[in-house]
Amino acid sequence: MSRRHAAEKREVNPDAKFGDKVLSKFMNSLMLQGKKSVAERTVYGALDRINDKMRQDPIKVFHEALANVKPDVEVRSRRVGGATYQVPVEVRSERSQALAIRWIISAARSRSENTMTERLSGELMDAASERGNAVKKREDAHRMAEANKAFAHYRW
Repeated sequence: MSRRHAAEKREVNPDAKFGDKVLSKFMNSLMLQGKKSVAERTVYGALDRINDKMRQDPIKVFHEALANVKPDVEVRSRRVGGATYQVPVEVRSERSQALAIRWIISAARSRSENTMTERLSGELMDAASERGNAVKKREDAHRMAEANKAFAHYRW
């Protein structure tokens, strides 16, 4: 990582169907081996399934799921005098969004449904109703930060 300056943020184009930049970032994270059309088909299929099952706006459900998974605090390792402490720190909004996207995708991939479309739609519906593995991951991060609150004075 360069110490001279931070890498400039690239602008992400909104997706074709809904015009949503966050959904486009989600597709880019889901994409494997540069196959964007496969990722788009998976995400749009999952949103169609959500629309059929929940009878709600799928984009609203998607954003609600993302908001339920975004962490507020996390623990970072900090070495002080030979000991390593887990120091709780607040998470920047870009990082919390990236973590939420990553956690939802990994939770969906570890589900047992047949197709990725079914797994993703199930995980998004679970996250929107505050259950599922991605929400559990956020709760674990918050619990860990709460348990290590005593080391908050080591924050840098």
